[in-house]
Amino acid sequence: MTKAYLIILVSLAVCILSSLKFSYGAASDQNKFTVVGLVYCDTCRVEFQTSISEPISGATVKLECKNRTTEKITFQSPEITTDKAGSYKIEVIGDYEDSDCDVNLVKSPRADCNDPTEAWRKARVELTALDGVTGQFRFANNLGFKKKEALPGCKKVLTDMGYYELKDELGSEAA
Repeated sequence: MTKAYLIILVSLAVCILSSLKFSYGAASDQNKFTVVGLVYCDTCRVEFQTSISEPISGATVKLECKNRTTEKITFQSPEITTDKAGSYKIEVIGDYEDSDCDVNLVKSPRADCNDPTEAWRKARVELTALDGVTGQFRFANNLGFKKKEALPGCKKVLTDMGYYELKDELGSEAA
């Protein structure tokens, strides 16, 4: 009889401790984020990716969060270097609900492609679990550097995308 009570008591303790770990462990996991993105070379100098854009291996990015009210920096990552595919991953611990967080371009290793695009110089990411977005991963918009000179194949690529046809129809309004 005492064995049965002991087994029940141990089982109950295991259940209670497991539920506490599940509740509090899940809460701590909510404050761990992985920001992922890509840095590319805008080979057509159009400030968006095309089929002939190239990933940049060895480009440098940095994540920075600033409080919306005080403008004080609340988080700053070390400089991160992209891999062979132009991809990067930044690990973040903490909830930054009251901050604007941006992944910023720092530098390109390519002398022929190191002019940051105005439109994609930085990418905003939300680093809070309190906004309804679940999961650890946060996907930043792709960031790009422009090539010094557009590649010869760009006109065909842009025509295939409909850009030049639209420009011919609307004139300077489409540019």
